Amino acid sequence: MADMSRNSTEATKAEAWLTEHGNYLYRYALLRLRDEDHAHDAVQETLLAAWKANKDFRGDSSIRTWLVGILKHKITDQIRKQIRNRRLAEEVEADPTSSYFDGQGAWTNPPQQWFDDPERLVDNDQFKSVLKDCISKLPDSQKEVFSLRELAGESTDTVCNACDISTTNLHVIMHRARMALRSCLEINWFSKG
Repeated sequence: MADMSRNSTEATKAEAWLTEHGNYLYRYALLRLRDEDHAHDAVQETLLAAWKANKDFRGDSSIRTWLVGILKHKITDQIRKQIRNRRLAEEVEADPTSSYFDGQGAWTNPPQQWFDDPERLVDNDQFKSVLKDCISKLPDSQKEVFSLRELAGESTDTVCNACDISTTNLHVIMHRARMALRSCLEINWFSKG
């Protein structure tokens, strides 16, 4: 019974914060985020976080100052999220391999099955020449990362340190390099066989 009474008191407190500070918090968020929906979300997340942390509020500042402090963190989170989403969208648009897949991630033109034995191909001078030519056509960053990782056999950490990239970035670069090499080898080797 005491818990219900305390929850009711806390809910009343949160409603009072919304009534007294909601418009100010919304204007503050809108001015920084420039999007009504994101501003609403930031204010809601702020009030929820404040409600959860209410017992930790020591009263060293006014409620509004405390709420604005929380809101600043929520705005920063929103901006980071927008930047990540924008970067992801830009990377997808700029990804040269995106033409290989449809909207659901399925192949638009599935790769041909390769019947050649990879171990035998490594000893084939003509194949090595075609592979070398395909690697030379890669963008410089892909060529460097692919060569270090696959040809020199360097570890992921070593390649990341040498190229000053993150592990995630290494995986993206390697994926793009492999897709470009696959396409080049299909055109210049496997379709000629």
